[in-house]
Amino acid sequence: MGTTTSAGQRLRAKWEAGEPAFGLWAGIPTSLTAELAALAGYDYVCVDLQHGLGTEATMVSMFQAVQAGGAVPLARLAWNEPWLIMRALDLGAAGVILPLIDNAAEAARAVEACRYPPRGRRSYGPIRAELIVGSATPDDLEQDALCFAMIETREGLDNLEEIAATRGLDGLYIGPSDLSIALGLPPRGVQVDPGEDRKPLADAIERVRIVCEANSLIPGMHCAAGAAAERYAADGFRLITVGVDSSLFKSTISRELAAARGA
Repeated sequence: MGTTTSAGQRLRAKWEAGEPAFGLWAGIPTSLTAELAALAGYDYVCVDLQHGLGTEATMVSMFQAVQAGGAVPLARLAWNEPWLIMRALDLGAAGVILPLIDNAAEAARAVEACRYPPRGRRSYGPIRAELIVGSATPDDLEQDALCFAMIETREGLDNLEEIAATRGLDGLYIGPSDLSIALGLPPRGVQVDPGEDRKPLADAIERVRIVCEANSLIPGMHCAAGAAAERYAADGFRLITVGVDSSLFKSTISRELAAARGA
């Protein structure tokens, strides 16, 4: 590999030291907010191409800003499609988070798109990946690419152990809103103290963490605020989104306006 520590290696180093990585979920399609998050000290910024407003073009500029600010660029893709995964990695994502993974076959499909033959089916063309990794060799490129499967459906929970056993998978990332719906609950984010009515979700979250630990995977959690992120870091989660940029912006400007009006 190159002489500098690559983006993916920086996250792996934190996990090997037993430390959590905290990130911002980026749905606002501008390099400025991504840069501000990186400079604020977030370990990673994940560009959301599923529910966010970003496009492939804005994703690249956001990756550049994230990297310049010292954070690690990740992408949550719209679907578990090999060509989407390969494009995101070639354009500079240090890792991908794939939504709605229901079974081991789907997890294997994601991993194969991150690895070159003979371990996978990734096509060679690291136009920006070479800059992120610091190397153009297939071994270095694929070892650096992080692959996370999202657990957010009833099927995903039913097949959790099989998904976690997928060779080459780096971690599982919990999508609490969709997982809540799958469990028959209102789609809310995780809370510091979830309450008895949210116990099915809390039990499912703990099960994912235990299965990750048993399979040497990184457990990931999507949070909406710092207090919840702190709680799940203490519980052993290691890839933890602290909040979503659009939600944080909305809550902050609403709060400050209310304060200005004396409310």
